[in-house]
Amino acid sequence: MSFTYPRTIRFQETDAAGVVYFANLLSICHEAYEASLIQSGIEARRFFGKGEVAVPIVHANVDFLKPMYCGDRISLQLTPTQMNDSTFEIQYNVFFAASGLDENRLMSKALTRHVCIDPQTKTRKALSSELLNWLEQTRSQ
Repeated sequence: MSFTYPRTIRFQETDAAGVVYFANLLSICHEAYEASLIQSGIEARRFFGKGEVAVPIVHANVDFLKPMYCGDRISLQLTPTQMNDSTFEIQYNVFFAASGLDENRLMSKALTRHVCIDPQTKTRKALSSELLNWLEQTRSQ
């Protein structure tokens, strides 16, 4: 299963050709990730602040299948997968969601890989119970 995040593309997210600038799609994906954490009960300020763990992104990629323009309504489906005791990946499928057009047309795919570390020593650390709970909740939605 997955977490679904509705979103509208904004003008500032587009480039001179009027389509979503590639780096901005990763920002939109991260926004969906944050929303899924909050929905599962994780307090964003504490999680992204100076907590007991840090969860940096160590790999990201994006495939653009169709252009996205200012005003397009999209829907991101976020599916996390635990890779090992300290790593998880999130697959993002971005669909066109505006009524009257090809409903739910796949526009883009993205992936981010995250590693849980101790913020002081910068060494790998097992995923926290909070993250394990988020993974489980998001898979069961």
